[in-house]
Amino acid sequence: MKKEDKKKKRFWARLGKDIRVNYILYLMLVPVTVYFVLFCYIPMTGVQMAFKSYQIKAGIWGSPWVGLKHFRRFFSGYNFGGLLKNTVYISLYSLIAGSVVPILFSLMINYVRSGRWKKTLQMVTYLPYFISNVVLVGMLGIFLGDSGIVNVALKSLGAEGISFLSSGSLFRSVYTWSGVWQGLGFSSVIYIAALAGVDMQLHEAAIVDGASIWQRIWHIDLTELRPTIFVLFIMGLGGAINVGYEKILLMQNPLNLAASEVLSTYTYKMGLINSDYGFSTAVGLFNSLVSMVLLFWANRTTRKLAGYSIW
Repeated sequence: MKKEDKKKKRFWARLGKDIRVNYILYLMLVPVTVYFVLFCYIPMTGVQMAFKSYQIKAGIWGSPWVGLKHFRRFFSGYNFGGLLKNTVYISLYSLIAGSVVPILFSLMINYVRSGRWKKTLQMVTYLPYFISNVVLVGMLGIFLGDSGIVNVALKSLGAEGISFLSSGSLFRSVYTWSGVWQGLGFSSVIYIAALAGVDMQLHEAAIVDGASIWQRIWHIDLTELRPTIFVLFIMGLGGAINVGYEKILLMQNPLNLAASEVLSTYTYKMGLINSDYGFSTAVGLFNSLVSMVLLFWANRTTRKLAGYSIW
């Protein structure tokens, strides 16, 4: 028997033994596996619609092939540059703000002496995460709308109102910082957990040497957080261009459309509203390919520069 055959036989023997010993853990894995197979892997067969002229009666398999027709149409479209620019701008803006603010917040929480006050801060900042996008956009309308609380207060003080929701230049900031507020508590959990694992002897030694709080934060806390920051950055950059369309779609109006239209909302409109399924699939596939390239690039770059990577 060849060595490869022996290795395979030993592998399956070890796997069978492990399943018998830890069968409860494998049973817990079954629902997760079924979920990903049904909702992630089986739908991947629909990717071929990007290369076909999809016809509902013929179905996916019976529709005629058109090659790269949909991709050429998308790349040569008048709005391709604007869509890509808006998507990248909003994605990077959200990624940077959504990474820096939770890090600063977790560092602040780490130096709060009162345990009760620390738990209260964490709870208060965590609660907005459970607010749905519909409710959040409604809150933005109440506070930042043309007749919202902020504009009413400005006008009462003799100042001019600000079109927060109808201005294309302000749309990105409103979208990004409302998302940062909503996800601050959830995003900071991982950093707080990482800081909790820092050896207190390092801080005690630094205090004995006369280090200030800022020096301890820079040389101890941020150094310990660096692996976590890099890993989350890689994962965030990989999914950065996949800007969620729900919130943007709810915030869109004819006045801010030029700055708010991104690839995901364009895919939704072309596919479900205009019923151009093949073209919308091609746009979505392009979006996914760019995300995959960014993920591999970020992983390789951080591994070379800092020595940290996901794989």
